[in-house]
Amino acid sequence: MSKELTIWVVIGIYAVFMLAVGILNSKKGSGMAEFTVGGRNAGAWISALSYGTAYFSAVMFIGYSGGSGWSFGLYSSLVGIGNAVIGSYLAWKVLAGRTRETTRRLKIKSMPQLFEKRFHSRGMKLFSCIVIFIFLLPYSASVYKGLTSVCSILLNIDEQVCMVIIAIASAVVLVLGGYMATLKADFVQGIVMMFGVVALLIMVVVSPKVGGLENGFNRMQEYMQQNGMAPLNMESAVSLVATILMTSFGTWGLPQMIHKYYGIRDEREVKRGTIISTFFAFLVAGGGYFIGSFSHLFFGNQLPEGGKDYLIPNMLNMSNLPDILIGIVLVLLISASVSTLSSITLTACSTLSMDLVRDRIRPQIKDQNLAVLTRFLCLLFVVGSYVVANYPTPILEMMSYSWGIISGAFLAPYLISLYWKKINRAGAWAGMLGGFCTAFIPVAISGFKTPHGPVYACAAMLVSLVLCFAVSLLAAKFHWKGSEENPAFYGEGK
Repeated sequence: MSKELTIWVVIGIYAVFMLAVGILNSKKGSGMAEFTVGGRNAGAWISALSYGTAYFSAVMFIGYSGGSGWSFGLYSSLVGIGNAVIGSYLAWKVLAGRTRETTRRLKIKSMPQLFEKRFHSRGMKLFSCIVIFIFLLPYSASVYKGLTSVCSILLNIDEQVCMVIIAIASAVVLVLGGYMATLKADFVQGIVMMFGVVALLIMVVVSPKVGGLENGFNRMQEYMQQNGMAPLNMESAVSLVATILMTSFGTWGLPQMIHKYYGIRDEREVKRGTIISTFFAFLVAGGGYFIGSFSHLFFGNQLPEGGKDYLIPNMLNMSNLPDILIGIVLVLLISASVSTLSSITLTACSTLSMDLVRDRIRPQIKDQNLAVLTRFLCLLFVVGSYVVANYPTPILEMMSYSWGIISGAFLAPYLISLYWKKINRAGAWAGMLGGFCTAFIPVAISGFKTPHGPVYACAAMLVSLVLCFAVSLLAAKFHWKGSEENPAFYGEGK
């Protein structure tokens, strides 16, 4: 059997599985509650692996691990560790339990609904709905770009064909099955990802270019010292810290990640999910960034054709992987990408249908018809992602723009709302708008070409945090409009 045929057979088996999951769940998601939160009955393994597969896609494996490894060498592994400790363990410890309890008690199905319930502001609900839908598009597009770069190298197929394949795969699962279909698919895909990363790590480390773990580590240390990468200079150190913080804390404000907490069955499953999610992140993110840290051993100082987005694909091609393992690696990347794309699409489109169409345009629309509309919007979103993916922006930058703008606007008001009862509408608006502008304006001025997206993202999250506290206190002290508290949100009073 030829190399290409072997790889296509493995991918074909995966595609059949995805279709089966969608069909089996097609009759279980007729209403919006089932379609968006799965009846709030998800267990720890399904929730945690769904969180992890939404977190780590081909964007991480291809864009971030390759780009970070090229810029920071062995230091790039710190990004994976940060993702596990901050982006998974701390995120679940701080956010999961509170979010699950609050959204279940108040029957909240989206982030805009949470803001409306907490701050009694339909304007805030509309603003967050529009921002989420528009600025999740570049994140979704970056997933396309990550997968197409590796398929074009390993399978020698046209990038447009690859984009169509991933779009169809994610659309089938979403349109047919909704939330529980994506959760069940993510569970199996998470298992595939863990085994795939382990196999990939072993094969890259033992490849002739690396020559084993100890030899590769020593050679990279020597290379970094000779080329001024160790110790890091101030500019590189700031960039590394910004990348760690953005990819770790940034997930705390992403609606598609927070959405995973809504459907958890009970507090016991939250505790179990914390452990599982952290282990998954250590293995997948830590392994992915560790692979990228050896990129200079393959290419020296000369980037491959296509730039940083093509580092990891060419590394895999140069590692002499067995055909069957290349197929598994591609399934790993497709699985990760489809999971992330499905989560992004479901979050963006259900938010638009529930919080714009039902709230502002057609309040009397039936629940079942709203679910049908959401499925249609999912198809449109997938097409829109394809269009944006053709914009010539590197994966790492495209993703950082999305994360920076969305988390910059929403992380602080969401997080503070869970724990601080004195945050008010004035403070939340200040935090949202301040964070949004801090991330969006410099990126827009650059024509979405600035390489400093992670730095602006971190600045936006910090500005938003400060404004939420400062303006809330000022509004309460001077009795501004929008300074009232909301004890009912916390289960107090009536």
